Amino acid sequence: MEPISRLLMRNPVFAGVYERIWRPTFTRLFSLGGSATEDYDRALRAWLARPGERLVLDVACGPGNYTRLIADGLTGDGQCVGIDFSPAMLRQAVRTNATGRATYLRADAHAIPFADNTFDVVTCLAALYLIPDPLSVIDEMVRVARPGGDIVIFTSVATELTSLPGVRFAVEAATGFHIFDEHAVVDRLRAAGAVDVEQTITGQGQYVLGVAPDSRPTP
Repeated sequence: MEPISRLLMRNPVFAGVYERIWRPTFTRLFSLGGSATEDYDRALRAWLARPGERLVLDVACGPGNYTRLIADGLTGDGQCVGIDFSPAMLRQAVRTNATGRATYLRADAHAIPFADNTFDVVTCLAALYLIPDPLSVIDEMVRVARPGGDIVIFTSVATELTSLPGVRFAVEAATGFHIFDEHAVVDRLRAAGAVDVEQTITGQGQYVLGVAPDSRPTP
């Protein structure tokens, strides 16, 4: 049986309430009711939306809340492309977060349909924990980032709470929500070639930032 989290992502009703109700509530739950995750998220959004002609890819963009925010800050020829596998989420993105600098495309994050070294910034925010085989998505994010480009991930992380006996298994089995080991995302980014990798843990979540390498290994 498919996990409930993935069924919800394809549900048009859930797509309609995701941005306004579910996402703000879920972000606060990452800090167990506190504001640490929300505070970091606010600073990150301001940084992502700074003026510039960057080409940005928002992986697993959902209804486009981050895509629109980033796109509205860009200038010149700047563009933000949001990709998602869910038609329901993409329809909601077009309805509520369409803008001249935002483009939405249905695509599989495991095989991003862009050439190597394409984007100045590649993000995956509050989505990696819902994707099957999520670590391979990180490889794709690094691949499509230009040398020196920024890679930004917000996802789950194992903590004392989720490491209690049975908790992690129950969450993952019941919902399909993946909880990453503390070093899994960082290690995979570095293995894919990213440099200057930084991790900030806030509550039950983690922000991981890296930079695409100036040179790629020859296959």
